[in-house]
Amino acid sequence: MALRTEKAFCRICLGHCGMQLTIDEDDRIVDIRGDKDNPITRGYACFKGLQAEEAHHGASRLLHPLKRNAAGDFERISSEQALDEIAARLDTLIQQHGPDAVGVYFGNGSIFNSTAVTMQAHFLDALGSRSRFTSYTIDQSAKTLSFERLGGWAGGNLQLDQSDVVMLIGTNPLLSHGLLGFLASDPTKRLKEAKARGLKLIIIDPRKTETAHHADLLVQPMPGQDAAIIAGVIRLILDEGWEDKAFCARYVGAASMAELRLALEPFDEQSVEQRARLASGDLRKIAELFARDSTQGCAYTGTGPSMAPHSNLMQHMVDCLNVVCGRFTRPGDQVLSVDMMTPPREFRAEVIPPSRASWLAPPSRIRGSSSIAGEKPTATLADEILTPGPGQVKCLISCGGNLANLMPDQQKMARAFEALHLRISIDPYMSNSARLADYIIPPTMQYERADLPVSAYGFAFFPESWVAYSPALLNPPKDSDLIEEWYFFWALAKRLGKTIRFGETELDMRVPPTTDQLLAMRAQHPLAPLEEIKKTPSGKVFHDAGNIVLPPRPEATATFDVMPEDVAQELHELAAQASSVQGHESNGQQFTHLLSSRRMRNFYNTIGMHLPTTRKRNPYNPAYLNPEDMAAYGLENGNRIEIVSDHARITAIVEADAAVRTGVVSMAHAWGGLPGENVDLATHGASTNMLISTDRDVEPINAMPRMSAIPVNIVVIEKSATPSAITGILS
Repeated sequence: MALRTEKAFCRICLGHCGMQLTIDEDDRIVDIRGDKDNPITRGYACFKGLQAEEAHHGASRLLHPLKRNAAGDFERISSEQALDEIAARLDTLIQQHGPDAVGVYFGNGSIFNSTAVTMQAHFLDALGSRSRFTSYTIDQSAKTLSFERLGGWAGGNLQLDQSDVVMLIGTNPLLSHGLLGFLASDPTKRLKEAKARGLKLIIIDPRKTETAHHADLLVQPMPGQDAAIIAGVIRLILDEGWEDKAFCARYVGAASMAELRLALEPFDEQSVEQRARLASGDLRKIAELFARDSTQGCAYTGTGPSMAPHSNLMQHMVDCLNVVCGRFTRPGDQVLSVDMMTPPREFRAEVIPPSRASWLAPPSRIRGSSSIAGEKPTATLADEILTPGPGQVKCLISCGGNLANLMPDQQKMARAFEALHLRISIDPYMSNSARLADYIIPPTMQYERADLPVSAYGFAFFPESWVAYSPALLNPPKDSDLIEEWYFFWALAKRLGKTIRFGETELDMRVPPTTDQLLAMRAQHPLAPLEEIKKTPSGKVFHDAGNIVLPPRPEATATFDVMPEDVAQELHELAAQASSVQGHESNGQQFTHLLSSRRMRNFYNTIGMHLPTTRKRNPYNPAYLNPEDMAAYGLENGNRIEIVSDHARITAIVEADAAVRTGVVSMAHAWGGLPGENVDLATHGASTNMLISTDRDVEPINAMPRMSAIPVNIVVIEKSATPSAITGILS
């Protein structure tokens, strides 16, 4: 058998791990492993990326487009015929209801497909539709809002190799690879290397995560208290005089610093530690290690606090902590992670002034929320479909996302799917969202298409200025009818008589471009044109990319707005909220526990759920409890419980986890069946999104729901042990 060895990079997550594939003469992957020649990931590859053989060639993969017939069943249809029919129906909807009637959701399954993520945005632009939704606005959109009202730093944050301390709040990058350019690539080895040279690591998380095992200081608060904790840390730093006084004088100003001090008055050590259920002295330990004993390094957040209550305030406080301590690059420093896809830009030691862009954008018709970086909040999608009136979404194209499972308020989302006039799912598998679609369009998968890394805001997602070209290594399976995701949007625009401008290039709408032509349009850095990138199969790090931080321009006088009026009001409201040691209140009801979100090592949200090898390891999502809580309820592993919120109740299988603090239920989201289905918990798991309401307990502007730190009660269905005393399990 003739075998060939090829190099590429994985596009499941931010890590972009270098991969080495062995491929047989039938274009089947027979071996895959990390590429030791890749200068960023250095041979590392996670379990998810190593399942490419099963993902591409497994029996569960869809190989032909499907159309729902009059009887409600799916039947095969050619891709071009499906495009003809979809375009005709879109044209009718647009004529009757306007372009906003056509919505696109772009999820994590496709977000690292650089041609597709660009094309779908330009497709909506060509239609004139504002109904753009992505996974970002239901993940960590608080970061955008904080940047817009605090301001940013034009020289960028410090990287791991430039830090003597790092604080991680509600993020577990050794599993998620989720810190942009920080611990996304080969994370465990990089963290160990940093620790060996003296890095101090602070972890704030209700669970002793895999990353927390490397911590010098681990603090395990109750979920949802991060804003108060960081407010208390900043107050302590200011009280002790550990702030970067020179940086604050130049880039914040005395008046704004005075407003910050005043707003933080209620967040003294004792009250913060009491409300967060911390041990006495924990807050001071954080402040001392981060600000007194260290001078370089930032605090970072992840999905945990970004999905919890007060997420916008939390992110402002964390970014404010970095400002107060001056944790930014300075003139002469090197920017280690430059985006080699976009034209060169200057990095300067100056403030990017607050823009308030999302506040200034016209409010949406759903709860007065706004657009975030040109996107509507995904948490409002169901209401955008269900609410009559101008702008109502009538057609939804879902690309790379299983909305039926991943959306909070799952029952409402199910009603929204039923209300749509046209449902299109671009999905390689029969996901729950695909099951609800009128048309299912299976795309080519990652090693069947060429690609370049994704990037944002001029900064790359890697620890260094790396770029690589990943060629199409496989032909689609024999006799299949698959299309690239970008082609779906281009072909629809062609049929609708629209012209797409891809970046700065107006596309020929008569003849489709090649993927390489589109990638060449993306490769805009003069040091890294596409043909140059192709010369190094494992990718190249550019050390001479003009990445030295320059002094500020004389006219650059902007300062950070550390305490705008709305942030001060949010802090005042947070301080006024009582925190009981005995339980948790939500909408007039009392609860004993908080449900906290978590990651599962072998999945990236719903990616991996259709692979038998992965599901054999993890057939369901357990409800993890601390062993003390298990004993208090008389529970043992495998017992079933009901988890009850103020919105709904679900049944789950319980499992002990000593890494979870008492009083917390730790559980992964996006599992289970469709609402109303009687699925087997042991093979499908439970949907935590059933417990969440999107009508209340949402953030202003970005409409972020309470998706973590959800007050719940535990109802025992079956137990195997005699309960111990429940008193005190929340301490």
